[in-house]
Amino acid sequence: MNAGARLDEVLHSVKVPAGLLEKPYLHPAYDEPEFVVRNLRRLWGGWYDQNPASLKPAPEAALPAELADVAGGPRVLADRAEQLLGRGEPRLATHLGETAALAAPADRQVARIRAEIFARRAGRETSTMARGIFNWAAAESAAVADGTDVATELTRSDEGRRRASGAISVGVVDDDGCGCGVPVDDSTQEGA
Repeated sequence: MNAGARLDEVLHSVKVPAGLLEKPYLHPAYDEPEFVVRNLRRLWGGWYDQNPASLKPAPEAALPAELADVAGGPRVLADRAEQLLGRGEPRLATHLGETAALAAPADRQVARIRAEIFARRAGRETSTMARGIFNWAAAESAAVADGTDVATELTRSDEGRRRASGAISVGVVDDDGCGCGVPVDDSTQEGA
């Protein structure tokens, strides 16, 4: 940061030693190192990411529409995103899948691919924050693909209902078995 690196370079160059992340009190359960780096960058460097195109950007859907037009359409981008996901490049797949969906928000095939990308990303994440955002994005696109709504998609399966039950209140879902997310019954406490 002090050398003038853009946010992107800082995010992708800071690495936390694996031994630290293995400690139970530093395990990325809610937040994760990449998010902390982003917050520190914002705290000490402000909101500008040093990408001049980000300073006064076009409307969110305008760039994806233009990129889709140049690429040959939103489905071309979505198909490429699906290929990238299959090749083990989920971050790049996410960008293209999201770009395709922004260019064609009602296209069911594009939505199906976007839902698949985000569902796979969610399944690989350790932090509650990343899983929640990726699961929401997957449900959002599954709703477009299936003609339903987000709530239906979030709770369609037993697993989805379990995830959704902890989506609002951080610490309710106890995926790692640590006991730290188990709600306390105040009525059993002494003096209650």
